[in-house]
Amino acid sequence: LMWTKLALATLLGAACVTINVYFPAAAAEKAADQFIDGVWQKGATPPSEPKPADKTSALAPPAEPFAITFARTVLESVVPAAQAADANIDVNSPAIRAIQASMAERHSQLSRYYDSGSIGLTADGMVEVRDQNTVPLPERVLLRKLVAEDNQDRGLLYQEVAKANGHPEWEPNIRSAFARRWIARAQTGWYYKEGGSWVQK
Repeated sequence: LMWTKLALATLLGAACVTINVYFPAAAAEKAADQFIDGVWQKGATPPSEPKPADKTSALAPPAEPFAITFARTVLESVVPAAQAADANIDVNSPAIRAIQASMAERHSQLSRYYDSGSIGLTADGMVEVRDQNTVPLPERVLLRKLVAEDNQDRGLLYQEVAKANGHPEWEPNIRSAFARRWIARAQTGWYYKEGGSWVQK
C-alpha cells in the first residue's frame, strides 16, 4: 500500500538524520526539586495519580505492517541515546548524595540567615551575603565561612550531576536549571538576585 511505503520511507529517512542529544530541561528541573527538597528538608512531593487504564475498547489494535515494524526497529537501534536523553536526570550517585547531606547539615545553620535577609540566592545558583549588618559582629566570620562552604558544594554539585549523567558539557545547563529551582522553591521572605538587584520573595 502507498501509505505503508510512505511511512517506511519517512522512518528510514529519519534514521539518516544526525541526532543531537539536547539538554532535557524539564527533567533537570524535576531532579533539582528532588535534591533541593532534601537539602531544605521539605516534604516529598506526592506521586502523581496513575492514569486509569483505557477501557473504551476491548478490541486489539490492528496488526502493524511488517515494513513499519522493521523500520521502527532500525530507527530505534540508530537513535537510542536521543530517545533516552530526556527520560531522567540522576541525582542519586554517591558523590551527589554526599553533597546533599553536607548542604542539608549546613542549612540548619544558614536558614536563620535566609530568614533575616542576611543572605540570598543568586541567579547563577549560588548564595551571597546580602547584608552583614543584620548579623552580630562575632557571627560574621562564621557566616562568611558557611556561605563559602555552601558555594563550594554547589559548584561541585553542578559538575557531579553533569558527570553522573554522562554529559560533563551540560554543567552550565545544570547550573541554570538548579538556579531557577533554588529561587522557585525558596520560602516567602527570602531574598534572591534578579537583574543584579536583590528582590524579596
